[in-house]
Amino acid sequence: MPLRLYTSRYYWLITLVFLLAGCINADSRDRAALLAKKSGLNSQNLPTAFFELRSWQRISDPAQPVRVYIEGDGFAWVSRTRPSDDPTPRQPTGLTLAAADTSANVLYLARPCQFIGPPLPANCGVTWWTDNRFSPQVVQAMNEALSQALRLWPGMPIELVGYSGGGAIAALIAARRDDVRSLRTVAGNLDVAYVNAAHHVYAMPDALSAIDVAPQLAHLPQIHFTGSADTTVPPATARRFQQAAGGQCVRIEEVQGMAHGSDWAAVWPSLLQQQPDCR
Repeated sequence: MPLRLYTSRYYWLITLVFLLAGCINADSRDRAALLAKKSGLNSQNLPTAFFELRSWQRISDPAQPVRVYIEGDGFAWVSRTRPSDDPTPRQPTGLTLAAADTSANVLYLARPCQFIGPPLPANCGVTWWTDNRFSPQVVQAMNEALSQALRLWPGMPIELVGYSGGGAIAALIAARRDDVRSLRTVAGNLDVAYVNAAHHVYAMPDALSAIDVAPQLAHLPQIHFTGSADTTVPPATARRFQQAAGGQCVRIEEVQGMAHGSDWAAVWPSLLQQQPDCR
């Protein structure tokens, strides 16, 4: 094949890949917006010192608590060694959980750079959804965004829910606030070093980890839902967190047959009937 023809086809292929990637990102954003709209959740971008974060919320009765959902890591990696150029989740499990919640007050927080753009802001470097996704800056930004979202309703009790890496963020936020009434996680990465070691990946020594604040949360009512078939964040992760916290307030519920990427939203209404308490 002549070199010119080969080169031409190669560049057409690369162009097609990037066009398809852009379509996938656009479709992910459109599907998320439609899901939120159908559930009565209104979008809002929340400025913080580090990032602008996307949120969806429905506040119908300020006299009631607000259940706050924090998204997982999203589309952070294309492959084991290649990071994504846009962390917007293809399947936003955290958002589907929020959409399945019929409570009066629901707030969903995306992680940094998810559902923002395109194009992504200049400060959305790949490090914020890879090596530094559990950094102090990210946790501070998420906590700031939560305060921003609820600024019109001061004193409203907060019930935190985090999916996957969002479970780590939820626990770390809970340790920084005095208005959190309960904590739930779904397939939560509550021990970053343990999960990374299980997958033989980089240890992320600068990452904040939920297990390090577990003793601070010992008296906070909480349930950690873990899937019996989850090989991404194994059930042992939640048990390690429970052991580190001690006390009578940390409950583990292993849901049979559920894997990390299973349809948690389908079982979420029944799981929500279980109330966190201290036994």
